[in-house]
Amino acid sequence: MRTSTTRTRTTRIAGAGLAAAAAMALSVGPAFAADGWVSANLRPVPGSEVTGSGTAQVTVTGNTIKVEMAARGLLPDQPHAAHIHFAAAARHECPTIKDDTSGDGTINTTEGGPAYGDIVVSLTKTGDTSPKSGLAVDRFSTAPGGRISYERGSITVSDGVAEAIAKGQSVVVIHGVDHNHDGKYSGSTKSDLDPKLPTEATDPALCGALHVAPAGGMHTGGGLSGAQNTNGALLAVGGIALLGAAGSGAFAARRSARSRG
Repeated sequence: MRTSTTRTRTTRIAGAGLAAAAAMALSVGPAFAADGWVSANLRPVPGSEVTGSGTAQVTVTGNTIKVEMAARGLLPDQPHAAHIHFAAAARHECPTIKDDTSGDGTINTTEGGPAYGDIVVSLTKTGDTSPKSGLAVDRFSTAPGGRISYERGSITVSDGVAEAIAKGQSVVVIHGVDHNHDGKYSGSTKSDLDPKLPTEATDPALCGALHVAPAGGMHTGGGLSGAQNTNGALLAVGGIALLGAAGSGAFAARRSARSRG
């Protein structure tokens, strides 16, 4: 009877150890969930008539992000507002021509909203980067020669925005098109964001969903990203804890077996 009781107690202890280790491994994860990096290939928004392309990369460290972006094929020497977009209810992707609810063959910023969400970061060159600067045309790149080369660090964001970016749920959008091919923002159709501007000034031109890098991917600066290093460390901690608990149970079981023999 004592041997049976001992085996039961040992099994319960080992099971409790495994459960505690699993709980510990899961509980420490979210504290580091917002560290990492994501990247996107920027492609023309349907109906924009833009033929350019680009890339974007965002590095997340706590509540701070660094954004690196390059694009070409944009309307030269005109301000191009650029943002990171997110909304929990959005599809976290770039719009398709099906998002053209007006049926005019183009997509304005509001029509693209269900796909990419609201502005959460304004990619201005200087000053404020909040949504309030979404149309600060004097602080966005003017795309000399149709190209943008952008890099800015130490951008502070909220916990929710940092987490959304790190999880690959946000989208980069560069705005500004030339529907009538006159080399400037013009036309009788007004912007859905500011009636003082033509829609050409704010319609989305290039878009790319930010995706988490695959396991083993390399950061532009070399080496594994912070997210991969952190996640690897967490997995190691969780794995060691689980193995340790399992090992304790196995050792106890072997000891019990020896006592029975």
